[in-house]
Amino acid sequence: MSDSKDPKASNQMWGGRFASGPAAIMEEINASIDFDRKLYAQDIRGSIAHAAMLGNTGIISAEDCDKITHGLNTILSEIESGSFVFSRRLEDIHMNIESRLAELIGPAAGRLHTARSRNDQVALDFRLWVKEELQRTEAALSGLIGAFLDRAEEHADTVMPGFTHLQTAQPVTFGHHCMAYVEMFGRDRQRVRHAIEHLDESPIGAAALAGTGFPIDRHMTAKALGFREPTRNSIDTVSDRDFALEFLSIAAIAATHLSRIAEEIVIWSTPQFGFVRLSDAFSTGSSIMPQKKNPDAAELVRAKTGRINGSLVALLTIMKGLPLAYSKDMQEDKEQVFDAAESLELALAAMTGMVRDMTIRADRMKAAAGTGYSTATDLADWLVREAGLPFRDAHHATGHAVALAEKRGCELADLSLADLQAINPAITDGIFDVLTVEASVASRQSFGGTAPSEVRKQIAWWRARN
Repeated sequence: MSDSKDPKASNQMWGGRFASGPAAIMEEINASIDFDRKLYAQDIRGSIAHAAMLGNTGIISAEDCDKITHGLNTILSEIESGSFVFSRRLEDIHMNIESRLAELIGPAAGRLHTARSRNDQVALDFRLWVKEELQRTEAALSGLIGAFLDRAEEHADTVMPGFTHLQTAQPVTFGHHCMAYVEMFGRDRQRVRHAIEHLDESPIGAAALAGTGFPIDRHMTAKALGFREPTRNSIDTVSDRDFALEFLSIAAIAATHLSRIAEEIVIWSTPQFGFVRLSDAFSTGSSIMPQKKNPDAAELVRAKTGRINGSLVALLTIMKGLPLAYSKDMQEDKEQVFDAAESLELALAAMTGMVRDMTIRADRMKAAAGTGYSTATDLADWLVREAGLPFRDAHHATGHAVALAEKRGCELADLSLADLQAINPAITDGIFDVLTVEASVASRQSFGGTAPSEVRKQIAWWRARN
């Protein structure tokens, strides 16, 4: 065994990347600047508000407050112009900015950290970022809802098959189908709004975990930063990542909804269905099969759901065993949220584009709507309404009619009156008025039903709220 003091010889277990030994490993695992630099604008905004409060309360001089504010604005310009040099040696975005501030304005920079800790500072930065991301998500959801409303209005009368178990069930309209997604994404948007309300409290001033002995004004900083009020418990303030978990939960649910419509688009665009046609903007070809037009955008939206779900599970797992208050584990929260946010933004934009851009093939939808004995329920309902049968008896008689049509290889509307009367003599020729898909959808006028008149009512209700 060699007793060499050569770091490369003594630390081979870490490999070439960690040639300087444990110190290099600590720097590698401890540094967060590679990802938390994304919080630079929020960090500077929070520091400017904190400095203004310190100056207003007399904790620091007006001169120092002015120097700090000018220096922070200079740093903001440097970062946005690309001239700022980030250092991994300084660990995180907070220390990188503070170090540069000291270079710019000297000792006054050291006064900025009075009455605060990196614990409440990062809680503030991250909360501000998530709040802004939620606002962007709300706008994106509104855009997607608007796209579905436009297609629903355009196709309020377009008949298509409705499915259960992916089997033809009853005729519906494509407008009604679009409005189902309006409801889904509307709930997502409402969850976003609730999340913004839940996180709308300012963490700054909680300090490390116990608050501070300086006479700070937390209501002043909360107002300056656009929060409703300050948080009410300093321990919870630096421990809390509910706002991040709530964002990821919302993202996962919204991504699930996106995945469902993506799956339908994939199915609908196959030659076997042919309900929609995607434009070249949202499709790709095959490298070997020239006839192929693949719905790659929809497939990638579908795949993003797994990635977003993974981020939620990861952060839940990080937080589940942490004692109060702050632990370094919580540094792992941001990458999950940043990645999920980027994935959700992209998926929402892609889906909005696909919904607005895809061609609806109404002829194929209508042809499919009449297959699979989709008006069987209308036959049963007619027997209840016109012939006075109990629904279970009507259901039984309709089953006989379906079996006969299957045997004959025809649709229900193609059976003769004599055929139907042999099943139940109470049937009259009025039955043929309800066996068309158009009559079927027109009859479904219950609140929230598929009748075109009802679909238009729901569109008007949503337009007033979008």
